[in-house]
Amino acid sequence: MDTIFGVPLPALLSQLLLGLVNGSFYAILSLGLAVIFGLLNVINFAHGALFMMGAVVTWMAMHYLGINYWLMLLLAPLVVGCFGMVIERLFLRWIYKLDHIYGLLLTLGLTLLIEGAFRSAYGVSGLSYSTPALLQGGINLGFMFMPKYRAWVVVASLIVCLATWYLIEKTRLGAYLRAGTENPRLVEAFGINVPLMITLTYGAGVALAAFAGVLAAPIYQVSPLMGQNLIITVFAVVVIGGMGSIMGSIVTGLLLGVIEGLTRVFYPEASSTVVFVVMAIVLLIRPAGLFGKEH
Repeated sequence: MDTIFGVPLPALLSQLLLGLVNGSFYAILSLGLAVIFGLLNVINFAHGALFMMGAVVTWMAMHYLGINYWLMLLLAPLVVGCFGMVIERLFLRWIYKLDHIYGLLLTLGLTLLIEGAFRSAYGVSGLSYSTPALLQGGINLGFMFMPKYRAWVVVASLIVCLATWYLIEKTRLGAYLRAGTENPRLVEAFGINVPLMITLTYGAGVALAAFAGVLAAPIYQVSPLMGQNLIITVFAVVVIGGMGSIMGSIVTGLLLGVIEGLTRVFYPEASSTVVFVVMAIVLLIRPAGLFGKEH
């Protein structure tokens, strides 16, 4: 059997694919953070709680209303996105011109409130959510048995990430969004409602987190604390890619998922810290991140 540094090739390829699945979650979550920070200049620490909210809302819809997974891929981001817009209108709109620490502290407080509410209702033991029938089973790749659902997660994440990047970077709407954050008075002169546009932008960033939550529901155990396990790593991904960089978040998220998977093969003890080691190295060499702009 072929080996690389003493590791069987099938085991190595299996970890690469599993790392790519984790990287897909990192990419879509860090993308939502990058959109919110890049366009609104807010460090949204509530992103993990809203990711969790997407998963729990999906479980609630299936458990109480009988709504299927495919419909919740649309409804959960819409529901959580609307909730995010309420947050933006009630709280965040007052701190845009203040230091970043105010946004960080405010969203941290919102995280504790959201997680506390769901923890009081459902506890912390976790809720089961079955894989949709169409995506059950797996594909024999020769070196491993790849679950269909994990393959779907990678494909769906890439489609959403690239569509978001194209919308922001290559369309007129994206140009208005970027201009509205840099020079809102000029954009308002063209008859565009900048405050509404900012509210919708925050809602869209939050909806990306909820979409990731729906994708995660059949893989991870649905729990009010599930966002805590990812949010610190996702923040590290955003910092490495460059705060506010859309493509940087996508590429870095996928890459770090693969690096994490390889680390589990060659040095498992470091798999939970390798992301932060990479972050420290990148910040020493390039403080603005791999794709960030130097000021």
